[in-house]
Amino acid sequence: METSAIILDAPRALGLGPAMLRDPQDGDVVIDILHSGISTGTEKLFWTGEMPPFPGMGYPLVPGYESVGEVVDARPGAGIAIGTRVFVPGADCYDGLRGLFGGASRRIVTPAARVTPIDPELGRDGAILALAATARHTIAGLRTDLPDLIVGHGTLGRLLARLTVLAGGSPTIWEVDPSRRSGARGYEVIDPAGDETRNYGTIFDASGRADLLPELIGRIAKGGEIVLAGFYTDPISFAFPPAFMKEARLRVAAEWTPSDMRVVTDLVGSGALDLGGLVTHSARPDDAVAAYETAFTDPACLKMILDWKDVA
Repeated sequence: METSAIILDAPRALGLGPAMLRDPQDGDVVIDILHSGISTGTEKLFWTGEMPPFPGMGYPLVPGYESVGEVVDARPGAGIAIGTRVFVPGADCYDGLRGLFGGASRRIVTPAARVTPIDPELGRDGAILALAATARHTIAGLRTDLPDLIVGHGTLGRLLARLTVLAGGSPTIWEVDPSRRSGARGYEVIDPAGDETRNYGTIFDASGRADLLPELIGRIAKGGEIVLAGFYTDPISFAFPPAFMKEARLRVAAEWTPSDMRVVTDLVGSGALDLGGLVTHSARPDDAVAAYETAFTDPACLKMILDWKDVA
């Protein structure tokens, strides 16, 4: 099968082009993608060419791991009905193209076990489920202390804050960009320059800035924990004496698991977790060059969604 996909041939060399799909096998589903999100974390690093060595990396590649689509074919053993609306965490189904992460395509082929049925009423907001699951995984890690401070009020920071409030917490949010301080729901967003607190029990960093770690170590209470929830290109480093004096704990939050996805899907389905207000921009895939530029460089863009409905 041939389809249309976003193809990143090299750093900053990106556009909509033809892609050949492998044949579906038993247990697979064929999905027509309706919406796909652009990740300002890992995908941006591939776009800029700054991605550190990572399994499966290389060009040309099809990006995208935040996709929503409809099942149009289900092979024996798939166990999912045609017409089901699903969340798709990407797909490695291309001939001659790396499927990292593979969801920015009009049609994909993937094992049915990888997709999650969702409510069609979610529309394009369904693409946010990957970040919601990431936020949940960060909170429900090896320790389950809720964050007292969240650094960054982008999409991930907002989801961390919403889940924290839902769990009964009262987080403070740091945001250096005044344009991103709006949109708080049950918590306070402040300029870190005006915060003199130095006894936060748990700090979650959603900024992706490795250079902030020394400052954050100075802000925790003795025995406090710093959770790195972003993706970091620069080496993580800090002076040992301040961390020694604080007996600081450092935790890295990995990617979400299927159980995280099930939990957030249930929370969204029950109305407990609201995904509204996080998608700020949308574009057609044939405007991909401008769309990716906006997603990666415009601070006002929390989440850019590509709308695939009218793509052949």
